[in-house]
Amino acid sequence: MSRLSSAEILAALVAFDTTSARSNLDLIAWVEAYLDRHGVRSERVYDSTGAKANLWATVGPADRGGYVLSGHTDVVPVEGQAWNTDPFTLTARDGRLYGRGSCDMKGFLACCLAALPDMLAAPLATPLHLAFSYDEEVGCVGVRGMIARLGQDLPLPLGCFVGEPTAMEVATGHKGKRSVRVTARGKACHSSLAPQGVNAVEWLARLVVEVQALGLEFAAGGARDELYDVPHSTAHVGTFHGGTALNIVPHEASIVFEVRVVGADDADAAVARIVRHAREVLEPAMQAVDPESGFDIAIYAGFPGLDTAEDAPIVTLAKGLAGRNSHCKVAYGTEAGLFQQAGVPTVIVGPGRIEQAHKPDEYIAASELAACDAFIGRLVERCRG
Repeated sequence: MSRLSSAEILAALVAFDTTSARSNLDLIAWVEAYLDRHGVRSERVYDSTGAKANLWATVGPADRGGYVLSGHTDVVPVEGQAWNTDPFTLTARDGRLYGRGSCDMKGFLACCLAALPDMLAAPLATPLHLAFSYDEEVGCVGVRGMIARLGQDLPLPLGCFVGEPTAMEVATGHKGKRSVRVTARGKACHSSLAPQGVNAVEWLARLVVEVQALGLEFAAGGARDELYDVPHSTAHVGTFHGGTALNIVPHEASIVFEVRVVGADDADAAVARIVRHAREVLEPAMQAVDPESGFDIAIYAGFPGLDTAEDAPIVTLAKGLAGRNSHCKVAYGTEAGLFQQAGVPTVIVGPGRIEQAHKPDEYIAASELAACDAFIGRLVERCRG
């Protein structure tokens, strides 16, 4: 059987349009067939519709926990982006490999699969687990079903490497996030009789001011972690919609807002403060005019932060495998916090740079794939019998 390089496998993976709105099952089937050719069993963990699946595979002893190599199969959309190449055809030019997901994060998946012959030849005394998930880009949704089985019908791993793009730097943390949708219910009337109505836009604007105030407090006196680009927690309103015409007091308006918190802050407590302001300060005044007025508030997405101690064994191991003495923290969110929450020591380390992801002409440098191949090669040696 001819051996495929990480670049050749990446070309196959990029060819599958696994935008989060689509199924990833064709890619999963390709990976399953690749594993089968090498005699490695794998298991799907489906979503509730059966249209998407995680894939879990173990190389080495199946009766004990080993190290997880974790990555997501979904990618962000290409619509509205001006690409100079076909985003779903891997294109090599000047030492770069262009294609949607090449950096975020099919490059890492390709390196994991390319190392499979070495894992089998070792052989491994400590197993390596491949954990490929769906719907990370829309809130780290899919991996939760796989993680729920760890320590149950799957052994609890010794540690986890999440291969998001860090240019092979070892990242020990990322912020936790909550995404919140708020709809204000008002009472419509003619604008000439405005005091008789409840202006949903205006009352929701007052809640926006409270979100802004929270963000300003985080910036002025909140907890600090200087390893982050923005060293404090943040609060941000992303969209605001409401109203139909100037001469109608709007009966409905909506926003989405988020909080992102450093390890010392509590994301749920931050959201609770906004909810409390809505319920205790704003709603009573609204309902004095119309008892049916108020706010519908829902946390619709989010993930826990990652905060791994810099002297943790998984950090020391990752630095040794990567040939690094330093560590960092990343601004973006990942599935790593969910693994840590499940009791699995976790770091983020993977090929590519986040600045190259999610944009037209996304690419990964061939040298980054080589660095990741070397990292996984050293891990295989570490786990050899």
